Amino acid sequence: MTTVLIADDQPLQRLGFRMLLEGTPGMTAVGEAANGAEAVRMAADLRPDVVLMDVRMPGTDGIEATRRITEAGGRARVLILTTFDLDEYVYAGLRAGASGFLLKDARPEELLAGIRAVATGDAVVAPSLTRRLMDAYTRDQPDPGGAAPAHPGLAALSDREHEVLVAIGQGWTNTEIADRLVLTESTVKKHVGRVLAKIGARDRIQAVIFAYDHGLVHPAA
Repeated sequence: MTTVLIADDQPLQRLGFRMLLEGTPGMTAVGEAANGAEAVRMAADLRPDVVLMDVRMPGTDGIEATRRITEAGGRARVLILTTFDLDEYVYAGLRAGASGFLLKDARPEELLAGIRAVATGDAVVAPSLTRRLMDAYTRDQPDPGGAAPAHPGLAALSDREHEVLVAIGQGWTNTEIADRLVLTESTVKKHVGRVLAKIGARDRIQAVIFAYDHGLVHPAA
């Protein structure tokens, strides 16, 4: 059973999410939070698998709540709900440790698929969309140019794992990595798992951020 905590300041929105979850076999809503601070407390007490986190809430917003929940080291993974005009907040949320994001008006099947993906440790955002998001945000930021402090995980990567990390940062899917590096998809999955473990990334999205921060991938021109 996948347990979900709903964090949204709109009662009707929370009700809609709860009805969807309660009507889906294998999922249940274990609580509802009306603001970020409440979400942090409830995540610690209820230990849900997934927190559906709205970005804009009174008091402690969804970004800060996400940071507090992930830094606590609990089991909960955060799935941010947003709109297209909040890309900068989405990026900040991913930096805070969120495992992905969906639009608030996503179709029910998309929301449920996203929850399942996050619950099993996968990223929700498609690699191509992740890259567009990162490019849009980083285009106006200073290019790190490899200037970020050396990370011990980088030195621990094999040459092949380094190639895979760069490919992840460029937005390639596992299928694309397999085709371009002439590997089987099962081998790619093993490499991806080792890369995430060595650089300390929770999921693929965090690996994309890591690649940008350490100058392995650069914003599109």
